[in-house]
Amino acid sequence: MSARARDLKAQGVDVVAFGQGEPDFDTPQKIKQAAIDALNAGQTKYMPTLGDPETLAVISAKFTSENKIPNCTPKHVAISSGGRHSLFVVLQCLIDCPTAGQPQDEVLLPVPAWVSYGPIAELAGAKVVEVPTTAATDFKVTPAQLKAAITPRTKVLILNSPSNPCGTMYSEAELRALADVVADAAKSVAPNMIILTDEMYEKLVYGGIPHFSIGSIPSVAERTITVNGLSKTFAMTGWRVGYTGTSGEFGLKFIKAMSDLQGQLTTNITSFVYPAIRVALTQCGPEVEEMRQAFARRAELIYSLSKQIPGMPAPRPTGAFYLFPDVSSFFGKRTKKGTTINSGVDFAEALLAEACVVVVPGDDFGGCGANHIRFSFACSEDNIRKGLGRIAEFVDGMK
Repeated sequence: MSARARDLKAQGVDVVAFGQGEPDFDTPQKIKQAAIDALNAGQTKYMPTLGDPETLAVISAKFTSENKIPNCTPKHVAISSGGRHSLFVVLQCLIDCPTAGQPQDEVLLPVPAWVSYGPIAELAGAKVVEVPTTAATDFKVTPAQLKAAITPRTKVLILNSPSNPCGTMYSEAELRALADVVADAAKSVAPNMIILTDEMYEKLVYGGIPHFSIGSIPSVAERTITVNGLSKTFAMTGWRVGYTGTSGEFGLKFIKAMSDLQGQLTTNITSFVYPAIRVALTQCGPEVEEMRQAFARRAELIYSLSKQIPGMPAPRPTGAFYLFPDVSSFFGKRTKKGTTINSGVDFAEALLAEACVVVVPGDDFGGCGANHIRFSFACSEDNIRKGLGRIAEFVDGMK
């Protein structure tokens, strides 16, 4: 959809894009300057595979003070080439390759979920077990669902809060309830079960639910791996910085495994980026808050405008920068130009063709996603008003 939108824009078509999950802000200047200064100072050589000691110390301090993860020292931290790379290395280290006659490790994935979780787990050799959620629970898995899904083959539970694509998030109480289920299962059914929590959007919250890290809960701290990065919070998508935090004795062994594997894959990230990481995590609170407030305004705007469009319900976005409305009420209808809508893909394609608005169809997010489309409101308020206006006109013309 994004490629087609670019082609149309190149032809001079006025396209309104809600597709890509990328902040429209520039990277804060002090972050850029830190990298420039390091480059000019000659920091262009090989670095330790998982990062230099100074930057690892800053990240471990962040995990300890902000996320309250216990026993997280610099030796419990790994820096990788973006959050996706972090997830890839983590799952390659956790999942055992299946052998003849042996069952596959299972990865529990509440869906709808970001499109890369499943394939990355499958590439590691896992069987992905989808746990369906709905808008009625703000697309959050319940303790009862989780308990029912755990088997002796369960190796990993993937959580993502705030959520891409759903724009919702778990409360502390909800995460504690899930942690209780995992801790109980680890005593008998699934002794090797690990929680992999993706907290890439942790700073972008605005719905009255404070971010909470499940890795801070003592009963599961040493079986939780927390992945984060700089892409969304600091508008640094192109910098490719992801980082992983662990806890205790398990964490030390696991990070050693990450180092062994990453050393054969990519080794260190770009050397002159490390000072920029430190500046981002220690000096850019005001810039992050400014961006968060802008996203909060946009969240309220897009939610209020979408509510005015009949037949397109969605939970209120409380984190990240996504709205995930259900468009199944339009299935079986025809657009003004005669296109029959039978799926979210049909809706998205017709919307682009007839109204020049780009959204992401929800099919690849799994579960009930096939009935949904995803908006990314990482764009201007004018863009939101123009796009929602076009969508209102588009659906008003359906019969």
